[in-house]
Amino acid sequence: MADSPNLLSKFRSRLNKGDSFLTRDIGSFFAAEKLRADALEDFETRLLMADTGIDVTQWLVDRIQTDINLGRIKNEKQLRETLKKALVELLAPVTEPLTIPAFIKPYILFVAGVNGVGKTTTIGKMAMRFKREGKSVLLAAGDTFRAAAVQQLTTWADRAGVPILSQGEGADSASVIYDAVQSAKARNIDIVIADTAGRLHTQSHLMDELRKIKRVVQKHDPYAPHEVMLVVDATTGQNALNQAVQFHEAIGLTGITITKLDGTAKGGILMAIAKRLSLPVRFVGLGEAIDDLEPFDATTYAEALIGS
Repeated sequence: MADSPNLLSKFRSRLNKGDSFLTRDIGSFFAAEKLRADALEDFETRLLMADTGIDVTQWLVDRIQTDINLGRIKNEKQLRETLKKALVELLAPVTEPLTIPAFIKPYILFVAGVNGVGKTTTIGKMAMRFKREGKSVLLAAGDTFRAAAVQQLTTWADRAGVPILSQGEGADSASVIYDAVQSAKARNIDIVIADTAGRLHTQSHLMDELRKIKRVVQKHDPYAPHEVMLVVDATTGQNALNQAVQFHEAIGLTGITITKLDGTAKGGILMAIAKRLSLPVRFVGLGEAIDDLEPFDATTYAEALIGS
């Protein structure tokens, strides 16, 4: 993926609207071709302001300091190359695109997250992506707490050209998703993407409901859901990390999608989540259009973030 100039160009132009927290600033660490005395301190501050977190920041600063001491960083180009290499090393373990095996049918994908993170939008974009790959998709409107949630998901189903199964407001979420899986089996559909009610990670009774949905769906397939994906909003910074930790403890996540990377200078949260949980980052959201959901790739991300 890193070899695709179109994708790299898209990442570069979209990450914080083409003005990432590092791309433009690295040159300012040098004065008269020499690294400023306070450059590392400045670098550390910028990383922390970008929500990279203390652990990742310390790791990166130590890495840079070591290369400076060994005489490997004497100019801006060498600093950029060291940074890229470090970021790829950090993020390569979580570069694991979501693949749907043909032998699992229907493949059941749960999508969870707090309200407002772009959960429903992500579902619509995934549905379109899978359909273009030649797979059949059924959406399950498991967010029965808000009437608007079903309407929003229905709009995305129409845009993606896929069917949706929904019941009335206040219906049992587990029942809706169970029926959707049953329907998918009967219609030989490849993938069921199940929306769940947006909930705060601190609401234990709603976390219990997620566990119940998992148990009910396992009556269809003891190994389901095959993917439990958390959607987090990059603009919420460290709160996104807290959400990821608590959702993972509650329901056992298998992947994460990070949205709104186009609208924040705090995209470092992706690194913080990667280092803390080492969960696969499946997709990143780079805009509102239906095509603005891209599989995550460490090399492309590092290239876009650091520049040349």
